[in-house]
Amino acid sequence: MARLHDIVFDRASPGATARFWAAALDDHAVAPYDEAEHARLRSLGIDSAEDDPTVLVEPANGGPRLWFQLVPEGKRVKNRVHLDLRAADLDAEIERLSGLGAAVRARHAGHVVLTDPEGNEFCLAPAG
Repeated sequence: MARLHDIVFDRASPGATARFWAAALDDHAVAPYDEAEHARLRSLGIDSAEDDPTVLVEPANGGPRLWFQLVPEGKRVKNRVHLDLRAADLDAEIERLSGLGAAVRARHAGHVVLTDPEGNEFCLAPAG
């Protein structure tokens, strides 16, 4: 039986988007870069982790990881898959996420549709 391991996002700026999602999700962080990873990047001609074409965001307590990978084309249409988030205080969380670079796209009964800094849609609903 297959198990979900990673959720992969095609991005123009993988590092910036990974940092947004690491900050947006309270139990996730950008995977640390050790010397082996820096060496791998240098072997590809990449001198800075900021230019890494694949950036991993890991959950602290297990579950799927989020991968952000560089692609040449931009987003053209509505997402076919999106993440749903929950928060105890919807208005405070919208303000916090907006401060990180999200934008409110639509408000509906029971949830709000936002976009991350690259236009990827996600939903936010009240907890419980």
